[in-house]
Amino acid sequence: MFQATRTPAARLLGAAALSAAALASVCAAHPAAAVDPAVPDGDHLTVTVRDAGADTDGTYELYCHPGGGDHPDPEGACAVVERDTRWGEDVFAPVPEGSVCTMQYGGPATAHVTGTWAGRPVDVTYDRRDGCEISRWDRMVPLLPEVGAPARS
Repeated sequence: MFQATRTPAARLLGAAALSAAALASVCAAHPAAAVDPAVPDGDHLTVTVRDAGADTDGTYELYCHPGGGDHPDPEGACAVVERDTRWGEDVFAPVPEGSVCTMQYGGPATAHVTGTWAGRPVDVTYDRRDGCEISRWDRMVPLLPEVGAPARS
């Protein structure tokens, strides 16, 4: 007669428990990776603007979700980036290779944006060397300053 024992089932259950414990220890966050309460949650961008005008040149910190930082217009800057954020697309993408652009010069202004947006790292530059780059810059106003416009008081 065939006699069923619980030994193989008990061994399987024990192995599963040990595997789960090992996986939990590997996945546990390192204490150094704990959330710093001094750093706001959400998206963070650092915007450095050069040669756009004395009133707009400088480095600005921008926090979104919740909004804040020393950017001149944090709500507007967050809104313009959020407006163009789409799943699977890079809101900060460069002008596509092979684009036909007007040969116009929009001035010496440059901007460098770094940080994190929608959980992805950002490290992008902007300039105004031709029509495509001018349009790319203008789509990001007010994250980037409006070049050639009178200063706001």
